[in-house]
Amino acid sequence: MTESIDSGAVRDYLLGLQQRIVATFERLDGKPFARDIWDKPADAALAGGGITCILEQGQLLERGGVGFSHVSGRRLPPSASAQRPELAGRGFEALGVSLVFHPRNPYVPTVHMNVRFFVARGDGAADVWWFGGGMDLTPYYPDERDVRHFHATCKRALEPFGPHLHARFKRWCDEYFFLKHRNEPRGIGGVFFDDFNELGFDRSFALTRAVGDAFLDAYVPIVERNRDRPYGERERDFQAYRRGRYVEFNLVYDRGTLFGLQSGGRTESILMSLPPVVKWRYDWRPEPGSPEARLYTDFLPARDWTA
Repeated sequence: MTESIDSGAVRDYLLGLQQRIVATFERLDGKPFARDIWDKPADAALAGGGITCILEQGQLLERGGVGFSHVSGRRLPPSASAQRPELAGRGFEALGVSLVFHPRNPYVPTVHMNVRFFVARGDGAADVWWFGGGMDLTPYYPDERDVRHFHATCKRALEPFGPHLHARFKRWCDEYFFLKHRNEPRGIGGVFFDDFNELGFDRSFALTRAVGDAFLDAYVPIVERNRDRPYGERERDFQAYRRGRYVEFNLVYDRGTLFGLQSGGRTESILMSLPPVVKWRYDWRPEPGSPEARLYTDFLPARDWTA
């Protein structure tokens, strides 16, 4: 017997999650998000639409985007079927909320969170579905208390679903958000999962909700502790340099970005994750023992921050 799935319930949850996060950060920033409602024609290769909420040049956020999308297509793009080649050529339905916040103050980390649901539909074959998502933190001048808080919140969210899942999803995050061409992590990790259906629809959906619901608890206290810390041009310069790593990862490796571009998605919404100010330098290295060097020596190497 084929297990029933409820994409309508997933859609309702995702829309509510987007609204809660936007409302919280409108309060924290003091500036409203612009809401861009978009849609694709029903006869297009990619049909459907979404809501992109974007805030630029705010008091807290230099750029912040929270996007909801619900689309369907005639053929899974390569980025979606790479892990499941037997599904290549199938039609699909995809729903998700994805956010990236780039704060103005270099002492407030950049953060990413995403939760999503996929259904691959076949001609005469049973639907194949899965959930994915997670969250990860990209600090510039990290504080150990903040890093431990972020990881502990992720761990608490997953504990009701099995004692082994946090370690597994944390390791997955460390391995996924890694710039192979730089041989360095993008940030200090968090949790990441994909192609997940092993608990059945109801429990897998509950796990995904737990991750999405934990985001504000994980990130808001870090924002509130650091948003008023003084900084100067040195800190802003290093922030812009490290943002370059963020751009490199998103354009080279990120499966969500590649899926959106390969499937004919809305480019403005897909690339809202990119920072507004970024710099690259040739073969630059921080001075040993400096605050900038501590990011590389004390925080980027993968470790168990909940120990």
